[in-house]
Amino acid sequence: MCQLRAVIEKNGKQETVMESVTALEVVDDGVVLSTFFEDPKRIAGVAIQRIDFLGGAVVLTGSTDNQGEQ
Repeated sequence: MCQLRAVIEKNGKQETVMESVTALEVVDDGVVLSTFFEDPKRIAGVAIQRIDFLGGAVVLTGSTDNQGEQ
């Protein structure tokens, strides 16, 4: 089973948004991240920059000022 870490990249630095991500859905205003034991989390104003399969991370870029839970 493959679980990823979701990070936001800002100014060359990475900030972890969620660990053990089991699903990622792209929506009109950003992404929705899901895990096994937490409610889905909507991150507005971001886009996928890259997915590092070897490092186990999805790197998002953009603003996280409008975070909210779904």
